[in-house]
Amino acid sequence: MADSPDVELVETEDDYIHVRFRDPDRYDEIRTPDWAKEPAESVSDGSEVRTGKLEGEDDWEVTSVLIEKHVGEAKAEEQAREIVEKIES
Repeated sequence: MADSPDVELVETEDDYIHVRFRDPDRYDEIRTPDWAKEPAESVSDGSEVRTGKLEGEDDWEVTSVLIEKHVGEAKAEEQAREIVEKIES
């Protein structure tokens, strides 16, 4: 797969810090797949991965990672990068 994407945005909302890697508006469909739970939680308990599928494509890409708010934004960004590396490598 390609190199891991750069972080576009880090923002805290409700119970999670959203670490966005790709613009969700460019995707035809967005999901939080069950298969991503294990690699995500191996880095940060309670984290979630959202993936997107471009129209006409078969592959799914990580759009964002949600990390529990108590971690803090700096640590959440670091953990999100590690999760994406595990998934996309």
